[in-house]
Amino acid sequence: MTDIELLKEKIKDSGMKITYIAEKAGMLRETLYNRLNGKGEFTASEIISLSDVLRLSKADRDKIFLSPKGN
Repeated sequence: MTDIELLKEKIKDSGMKITYIAEKAGMLRETLYNRLNGKGEFTASEIISLSDVLRLSKADRDKIFLSPKGN
C-alpha cells in the first residue's frame, strides 16, 4: 500500500507542481491526482518514474510505495 501522505510531503518538498511532475513522469495529470486521492494503485512504471522525478532514495521509495499500512 502507498503512504499517500508521505508522498504528498515529498511532492511539496520538491517545490514542483503536480502538473509538471506528472508530465515528467509520463503520466496524465488526472491519473496522478487520482492516485494521490486513493483512486487506484500506482503501477511499477509510475513508481519508477515518480522516484526519478522526485529524486527519491531507494529507502524513501520503499517507505512510500511499499508501506504496510498505506492510507
